[in-house]
Amino acid sequence: MRHTFVIAILMLFSAPVLWAQQIETEIINAAADIIKELTATPDRGIPTHMLQQAKAIAIFPGVIKAGFIVGARHGRGIISVRQEDGSWSNPLPVSITGGSVGFQAGAQSIDLVLVFRTNRGIEPILQGRGRLKLGGDVSVAAGPVGREAGTATDATLSSEIFTYSRTRGLFAGVSLSGAVIRPDLTAIEHYYASDELTPKEVVTRRDIPVRESTQRLLQVLAEVTAEKK
Repeated sequence: MRHTFVIAILMLFSAPVLWAQQIETEIINAAADIIKELTATPDRGIPTHMLQQAKAIAIFPGVIKAGFIVGARHGRGIISVRQEDGSWSNPLPVSITGGSVGFQAGAQSIDLVLVFRTNRGIEPILQGRGRLKLGGDVSVAAGPVGREAGTATDATLSSEIFTYSRTRGLFAGVSLSGAVIRPDLTAIEHYYASDELTPKEVVTRRDIPVRESTQRLLQVLAEVTAEKK
C-alpha cells in the first residue's frame, strides 16, 4: 500500500512535466513537417541554394496573431545552428514576439521560417537571457520565393536574415522587422529534462541524449540542405 501511495504521488507531480515535455516534442515535430513541406515545391518554396548556405534556421509553427494588419503576435519554435562539419545542432527552443505589420490581414495562425545567412544574429540568442531584435540588431528582409531568388535586389540579398510565412496553404516572404527572438529557458528545461543546460550548450554539446523528435528534425534539415550532385 505504501509503495502504491508513493507511485501515485510521483505520477501526480511528474504528469505536468511529462505534459510540458510532450508539448515541446510536438513543436519540434511540427517544425520538421513545415520545413519539409515548404521545400517540397521548389518553384513556390524557399530557394534550395539559400538553405544550403544557411548558418541557422528558425521555425515557428502556428504563430498566433491578434488584431488587423497592425496587432500583436507571439509564437514558440526552435532554431538549429549549422556546425563546423556542416551538420545541424540540437534544436534550441525559442520564442518570438512583436508587432505584426506585414502579416496577412485576417490570418489568425501563421507558420514562420527564418533563414540566417550570417552568424551575427545567432550569438545574441545563445547568450542565456539574451535577445535578438529583427531589423535592429541585424538586417532582415522578406525572403525571395522559388524563382524570385533570381530577381531579388542587391538590398534584399545583403540582408542577414530572410523571413518567410505560410497561412491558408500559401507561402511567401513576410516583413518581421521589430520582432524579438529569445531563448525559451523553461522549454529547454522541459524538453532536455535539465535545468543546467544553457542555450549555447544545447547547440554546441554533442553528448546530450537525442530524442526521436530531434533525430527526425535533424534528418529533415540534412535532406533539404544537402548539396545536390
